[in-house]
Amino acid sequence: MSAYAPPILATLLLWWLSTGVILYLDGLSRPTFVWSMAGATGLFAAALWGIAATRGQTTAASAYCAFACGLMAWAWQLVTYYMGFITGPRKTACPPGLHGWGRFVEAVRTSLYHEIAIIVCALGLLWLTLDSVNQIGLWTFLILWWMHTSAKLNLYFGAPNLSEELLPEHLRYLITFMSRRPMNLFFPLSVTASTVVTVLIAQKALAATTPFDLVGFTILATLMALAVAEHWFLVAPLHANALWSWGAKDMHPTPATSLAEDEACDASLRVVAIETLSRPRIAGRI
Repeated sequence: MSAYAPPILATLLLWWLSTGVILYLDGLSRPTFVWSMAGATGLFAAALWGIAATRGQTTAASAYCAFACGLMAWAWQLVTYYMGFITGPRKTACPPGLHGWGRFVEAVRTSLYHEIAIIVCALGLLWLTLDSVNQIGLWTFLILWWMHTSAKLNLYFGAPNLSEELLPEHLRYLITFMSRRPMNLFFPLSVTASTVVTVLIAQKALAATTPFDLVGFTILATLMALAVAEHWFLVAPLHANALWSWGAKDMHPTPATSLAEDEACDASLRVVAIETLSRPRIAGRI
């Protein structure tokens, strides 16, 4: 079983480190964003090259490389979004009193261009790895996409832990599209689906007969296990964001009164949210 430890630890370390680095860079002053974006774009180009270069390789090293490249490709998507380069046509808070389908449409508009960019990137990775023996980079990207999308939907439908303190100042209008609730109907479905997929991939890792399959499936199973853990972080009485306190040094909680308490987007709470976000902040950017 010791053979499974290196890919598990590598996955946990890179996931934790990359998240912290993005939070740190996003907490810097706005003039630095263009340099961060340039660096991320360079890494993104290197990631695409790496995925293409390893598509026909089935060594343990190629599995690690493809995973790292898939992670870098996803990191580029997050940098473009959280630094405000690729977001959506809506850049303001949820209108007071808006609910139902109208609210959902406006929530989608806050990240529409971002979602389109993800789809384009996923299709590009699919094209690069089509009919290849090494698709670890593609599946890494797709799993991270699922984690991101499922978490956003759960925040929209309602969860106790919104992690709103991680949002940079220029994206804090997104808080008005979140709901603080004990639970939502989508949560058990998303957790169950993620758990089932985790078990299926883990079974493939345990049945692996080559170093490539062992490393590759273990990495993907670990990522899916992290997806399950992130879902539970939304409802468990834990301060999971402390994992990245070194990167998000200026994190500060948003008062509960600035959050939507239910899916109906109660008008009075929306007014409080907008007023709260407009006040000068003594703390840092996030």
